[in-house]
Amino acid sequence: MIYGLPEQSPRHDPELTPTILFLEKLLLFYVGGYHTVRLPARCPIPARGPAILISNHISSLDPVMIQSGCRRLIHWMMAREYYTIRSLRWFLGLIGAIPVDRARHDLGSIRKAIRALAAGQVVGMFPEGRIGLKEVGDFEVGAALLALRSGAPVYPVWVEGSTRGSEMVDAFLYPQKVTVVFGNAIALDRSDISRQSLERTAVMMRQAVLALQSRCDNPPPPQLLKNKNSLHFS
Repeated sequence: MIYGLPEQSPRHDPELTPTILFLEKLLLFYVGGYHTVRLPARCPIPARGPAILISNHISSLDPVMIQSGCRRLIHWMMAREYYTIRSLRWFLGLIGAIPVDRARHDLGSIRKAIRALAAGQVVGMFPEGRIGLKEVGDFEVGAALLALRSGAPVYPVWVEGSTRGSEMVDAFLYPQKVTVVFGNAIALDRSDISRQSLERTAVMMRQAVLALQSRCDNPPPPQLLKNKNSLHFS
C-alpha cells in the first residue's frame, strides 16, 4: 500500500505560484491533520494538459477533499451564490473558480471553462448541479456539452463519507471521514453534439461516476489504515 501524497516528483506547472503553493500546504495541513481521507488510487490526471473532473456531490467540502488528492490545481465550476460570501470571493478568484448561474442555462460559464481547458488547465464540476442527499441525480447536459466541445479528457470521481447531508459550517468545522475514488478517463464519442448525443453523454458520465462506488464499499483491512488524522492511500 502507498501512503503519502499522490505525487512526490518536482512539478513545473506555471499555475503553481508561491501563493498557490502556500495554500496547498494549508489545505493538506487542514485535511490531513483534521479529517480522515482515504484515497484507494492515485489521481490519474497527467502532469500537464487539460482535464475535466466530474464528481457526485455530497457536501460543500467536496472540492477541498478532491483537491487534496490531486497535485494539479483544479478550477472548480461553482454556484454563483458562493461569490456573494465576501470572505470567499477573494479566495475563489485566486484559485480561478468559474461562477455558474444555476437559475438558467449559463453558456457563459461553459465558454470560460473551455478557455481554461484550452490553456491546459484542469476544470472540476459537479454535474448534478446540486448537493445530493441520497441518490445521485441526473447529470445536466451542460457537463456533456463542455466535455464534447472542449475535447478534453474526462475523469470520474466518487466521494462518500460522513459529510453527506451536513450543513456547510458543520462539514468544515467537525472532523469528517471521507473516501475519494479517482477513475480513469472515460471514452466518449465526440463526433456528434446533437441534443440526443448530449443526453447520452450525460448518462454515460453519470454511469462512470456511479461505477466507482463499489470501491468505497470494499475498504482495506483496518491494520492498513493510519490514525484518524492522516491523509493516505490505501
